Amino acid sequence: MNTIDDKTAGLWEAVTALRHELHRNPELSGQESETKKRLMAFIRTQSHLKIVNQGDWFYALYEPAEQNGEAPVAFRADMDALPVPETIALPYGSVQPNVAHKCGHDGHAAALAALAALLESDPQVRRPVYLIFQAAEETGKGGKPCADFLSETAVSAVYACHNLSGYPEGAVMVRDGLTQCASTGLLVTFHGERAHAGTPEDGHNPAAAIAELALFANQLQADRGGRLCTVVYMQEGHLDFGISPGDGAIGLTLRTTSDDDLAAMERALRLRAGQLAGSFGLRTDFTVYDPFPATVNDPQCAAAVRQAAAALGLTVADMPEP
Repeated sequence: MNTIDDKTAGLWEAVTALRHELHRNPELSGQESETKKRLMAFIRTQSHLKIVNQGDWFYALYEPAEQNGEAPVAFRADMDALPVPETIALPYGSVQPNVAHKCGHDGHAAALAALAALLESDPQVRRPVYLIFQAAEETGKGGKPCADFLSETAVSAVYACHNLSGYPEGAVMVRDGLTQCASTGLLVTFHGERAHAGTPEDGHNPAAAIAELALFANQLQADRGGRLCTVVYMQEGHLDFGISPGDGAIGLTLRTTSDDDLAAMERALRLRAGQLAGSFGLRTDFTVYDPFPATVNDPQCAAAVRQAAAALGLTVADMPEP
């Protein structure tokens, strides 16, 4: 793409205003209706791209009049915010209580909207380009519908970026292979029977099972490198000292370097939970939250990003760790 000049200065002002508007009006995962409307309206105003509403998400399609026969390419950004309060005093700060763009998706979406406007002004772009505006990235629910759609097209490559603190400002960080680890949340709930605290043997208290599963999780990640099994939640009973509780739960975040290893770690936890339930006279059920497959960069795509960034005079550096 061309660098900024007088002709595009007005566009960048509009893009900045769009980003501020998105930041001011954040929406949680699966609720991005107004965010989507704002982005679609911007693209209609700034370009002639075809816009296709897919319900929770949408895409814009650029089809140049003269094509070179190359397969389509796609670019993707996310739109959702986080359930956290705005903590910085900004003139465009969030007006939604306890909702804010603390992961930068307002910037991602605004940048992709800018690309929609720039495509038509670049004669070098002679292949179809899909711009994917994904919903519900934070919960992991929005990725699959977009991926399923792209698998039905002739798209040859998909590019996306994410802001990242801790690196030089303006630098383009690229990594070959594994970039984002596979992860999921697993809630294990134990069901027993309440009893009086003076006669706990009359019931089935899940405290020991929860404690032993927490220790097993710690050992599970110690047995093999590239694994994390983090206890994020433990709950049992209330501050009622006359009651031995009958129900309790433990929540864990699993993170590994491959989808297969993630599945193996989850199986091990489920198996151990079942064994503990049998030992303590309990029943179990499991709930999965926020599943994310591993993100693995294609080396050719990573090389293309490095080449494009270098051609624009940007600092290019490799990410040392996923």
